[in-house]
Amino acid sequence: MIEARFHDSIETIPAPVWDALRPDDNPFVSHAFLALLERTGCIRADWGWRAHHLGLYEDGELIAAAPLYLKGNSHGEFVFDWSWASAWERAGGDYYPKLLNAVPYSPVPGPRLLAGNGAQAPSRRQALVSAMGMFAERMGLSSVHANFLREDELAAFDDAWLARSDVQFHWHNAGYADFDAFLHALNHKKRKNIRHERAQVERSDLAIAMRGGAALSAAEWRQVHALYESTFDAKGNHAALTRRFFTALGETLGDAVQLALARRGEAIVAMALFLQSHDTLYGRYWGAIEDVPGLHFELCYYQGIEHAIRHGLQRFEPGAQGEHKLARGFLPTRTHSRHYLVDPGFREAVRQALLHEAEAIDDYARELDTHSPYAKMDAP
Repeated sequence: MIEARFHDSIETIPAPVWDALRPDDNPFVSHAFLALLERTGCIRADWGWRAHHLGLYEDGELIAAAPLYLKGNSHGEFVFDWSWASAWERAGGDYYPKLLNAVPYSPVPGPRLLAGNGAQAPSRRQALVSAMGMFAERMGLSSVHANFLREDELAAFDDAWLARSDVQFHWHNAGYADFDAFLHALNHKKRKNIRHERAQVERSDLAIAMRGGAALSAAEWRQVHALYESTFDAKGNHAALTRRFFTALGETLGDAVQLALARRGEAIVAMALFLQSHDTLYGRYWGAIEDVPGLHFELCYYQGIEHAIRHGLQRFEPGAQGEHKLARGFLPTRTHSRHYLVDPGFREAVRQALLHEAEAIDDYARELDTHSPYAKMDAP
C-alpha cells in the first residue's frame, strides 16, 4: 500500500532521503535550496506561497516526492495563467488557492517528479501525478500546475492534463577549447558584434571576475543582494529573495553558486548570479548601479560561456525569454508544463484556447530556427 502524505515544510523530510530521489544534481530541487527558501522568509503566505510538499510512502519509506505549493496568486511562476484565473472568477469560481508543482521564482527546467532513476521511476511519477489530482479534487481546488518539467516526466501525465510549451534560449558546448573557438563557430556579423560589446567593457576599467559563492564574505553578499533588490525595484517588480537568503546562499550551496562580479575599486558595482550542476550552468539574477555599455551581456552571458567552457559544462541556461540571446550564441529550446483543471467544462474551454497558443508557439519556434547565429558548418 502506497500512502500520500503532505508536508508543510520540506524540513520535515530528511535531506538525504529527499536528495536520494533526485534523478540528477539539478540544484533547484535540492533539499538545501528549497529549505533555504523556506527558512529565510522567501516562502510566505502573504506573498501567495505555502509549502505543501508531497511524499509517497511505502511501508513507511519515502519512495517518491514532489515540491508542491498552495498558491494564492500566480506571481513567481513564469508560466502565465492570469487569464484563466480571471475567466474562472468571472464565472463565479475561486481560482485560488491552486496547487503548484514547481520551484519558486525559478523558470528553470528540471526534475519535478522525484522518483530516482530505477525501473519503478515511471510508475512512481504517475502515482505522484495521480495523488496531486486527487488532492485537488478532494479539497475543492480549481487546478494543479506542473511547470518546467523534464521531457522524461511528460509521460506521467494523461490526457486530462493540458499540455503547454514555450521557448527559452540555451547555449550548448560543442567541445570549444576557449571563448575564441566559440566565437569562430558564429557567423561573421555575430562574432564582430560580440567582440565590440566586450571591448566596450574593457574600456570601462572595471575589474571583472567569476567567484565561487563560498569565497564571498558576508559584506560582499550584502552588496550582491542590494544590487539584486535595486534592479527589481527599478523595474517595478517585487524582489522576493531576502537578504537572509543571499547571505546564506554561499554557505549553504558553496561553489554550486557562481557570481560574475564587476568592481570599481573595492565596491561591487554589478553582478550576475548563477547556480550550476555537474554539467549545466543556470543564470538567475543580475544587478548594477553603473550603466556601462555591454556590461549586462558581459556578466550575464559571456562570463557564463567562458566559465562553462573552462569547466567542461555542457549547457548554459541563462533564464527565461529574451530573443537578444539568439545573437549571442543561445539557441531556442522548448520548455514544457502540464495543467489539470478540475472542472471538465473549464478544462475543455482552456484546451481549445491552448490549441491556438500552441500554433503560435510553433510558428515562433520555426521562425527562430531560421536565424541561427552559427555558421552552418559549425553549428552545435
